[in-house]
Amino acid sequence: MEIIPAIDIIDGKCVRLTQGDYGQKIIYNENPLEVAKEFEGAGLKRLHLVDLDGAKAGKVQNWKVLETIAGQSSMVIDFGGGIKTAKEVDQVLSSGAAFATVGSIAVKQEAVFLEWLSMYGADKFFLGADVKEEKIAVGGWLETTEKDIYSFLENYTAKGIKQVFCTDVSKDGKLEGPSIQLYKNIISQFPALYFVASGGVATLDDLVQLREIGCKGAIVGKAIYEGRISLLELEKFNRNV
Repeated sequence: MEIIPAIDIIDGKCVRLTQGDYGQKIIYNENPLEVAKEFEGAGLKRLHLVDLDGAKAGKVQNWKVLETIAGQSSMVIDFGGGIKTAKEVDQVLSSGAAFATVGSIAVKQEAVFLEWLSMYGADKFFLGADVKEEKIAVGGWLETTEKDIYSFLENYTAKGIKQVFCTDVSKDGKLEGPSIQLYKNIISQFPALYFVASGGVATLDDLVQLREIGCKGAIVGKAIYEGRISLLELEKFNRNV
């Protein structure tokens, strides 16, 4: 299982929110490149980079951060937050991201996302599914739809999507452990999917459990920044995969 550290960006700085609340913001580092280099130094190969300003504005804002990290590290980066147009997909991919991360647009503007899939190929996208009681949530988690996670994934895996991460809204940023049962259910229905767990990881034991149920990756953020899991521990865990 691949460990995918997260860097969330506001005003060019590395921050974390709790449950997507911009009012609950902690700045961890003024320099995201420094953070990325620490991850790379610990042997981590992939990075989940989130433009929170972009997510709020509905337009990519922090692509310069992406360009800097991609230009000065060899990490495989997925970048998301505010990607709403094909021009922004272009910008993100040309700035060094291996994958454009999308979520709400795949829920609310399916025709637009399908167009992107045909333009760029499904392998250029990392699809995010925010979930509240197995229903898809959008709009910074303020809105829960009637669409369930399983039909959502069935639709897009049929269109070629291979990489998906799923965040249980009730768990994110709370360090209470991931939604093991939800992920087990998803993996049993979509065994070929490169499925990445997101939200709630607090301990190494959480990562062991996620690996045991068949997750291909796990996004880890707050647990690293708050010292619950050290980079040395992640390095050892990665070597034992």
